[in-house]
Amino acid sequence: MAGQVDPQQEQTARTFDGYKDSYSEAVDSVVAFTGFSVDFFTRVKADYILDLTREELGNPGNLSVLDVGCGIGNYHPLLSPHFGTLAGVDVSSACVDTARRRNPAVGYQVYDGERLPYDSASFDLAFTICVMHHVPPAKWRGFVGEMRRVLRPGGLALVFEHNPYNPLTRRAVNTCPFDADAVLLRSRTTKALLREAGFDGIRARYILSVPPTNRLLRRVDRGFGLLPFGGQYYVMATA
Repeated sequence: MAGQVDPQQEQTARTFDGYKDSYSEAVDSVVAFTGFSVDFFTRVKADYILDLTREELGNPGNLSVLDVGCGIGNYHPLLSPHFGTLAGVDVSSACVDTARRRNPAVGYQVYDGERLPYDSASFDLAFTICVMHHVPPAKWRGFVGEMRRVLRPGGLALVFEHNPYNPLTRRAVNTCPFDADAVLLRSRTTKALLREAGFDGIRARYILSVPPTNRLLRRVDRGFGLLPFGGQYYVMATA
């Protein structure tokens, strides 16, 4: 790690260190009431990432991509075959070790939660999935600012977060053992943070308004994107 880790983020890292081998099981127990598993929700967001990437940037195979707050790399078996290169970074060294074992084709690094260990303008796409609610609010501006720094001009940022207006999401967060520190962000807060960081073309959409179990239902889910019903949302912005 570079620099000194913020004490709250150090505690977050220790918390996730403890779930390096049981993350999926822990999430499965939390979302069991929905009738779906963590694998379902992982695939939904992976599909969204690939669809949005193709629409905004073209062929994913030509792109260099960074997952900020990658954890144990759950998304990477679904994404890595489609991207030119995929890198992951996290504050939890134990989770990064697990991710390396699971996904040897992906490049992983540990960081201090402050400055990403990459040169400026290194990536075409940077995404972060349900990570910011674990970042101390005082660090939110720096977090999105670092995403912008490592993106090339015209690069795309994707931020996925929980929708605090959705009661089922609230239930899941309130019962999740590693969400005790969670501070949920409204989509307008996330948009404002990206705007302050200098991003353009900022758009937000809600997802998981219906279970998008196939291509048709994914189109239906996207059709509900402007309504604040979904369990989660994404904000997309251009560097």
